[in-house]
Amino acid sequence: MVKASERKVLAHKVVSTNKMSIALACRTFMISETCYRYTPILRNENLKIAKLLLDLTELKRSWGFGLCFLYLRNEKSTSGITSEFTAFTVILS
Repeated sequence: MVKASERKVLAHKVVSTNKMSIALACRTFMISETCYRYTPILRNENLKIAKLLLDLTELKRSWGFGLCFLYLRNEKSTSGITSEFTAFTVILS
């Protein structure tokens, strides 16, 4: 089975060569027009949060994600971890 992200790439290729309209390409490759037009926003905060999680898992190898998440959420309020983590907690809550 072909993933939606791969079908999106195919749809973009067909549309960019002017062989199909966006609507027809989306129907052909079975993706929504929203999926076709979506571009993810990669933020530096995500990289910082990932680094915090990786560093924590190196120190506490027996902790699962949930415990690491709770630890970092509680540390945020005491150690001054910046607001990037707040966005992370909202997404996961």
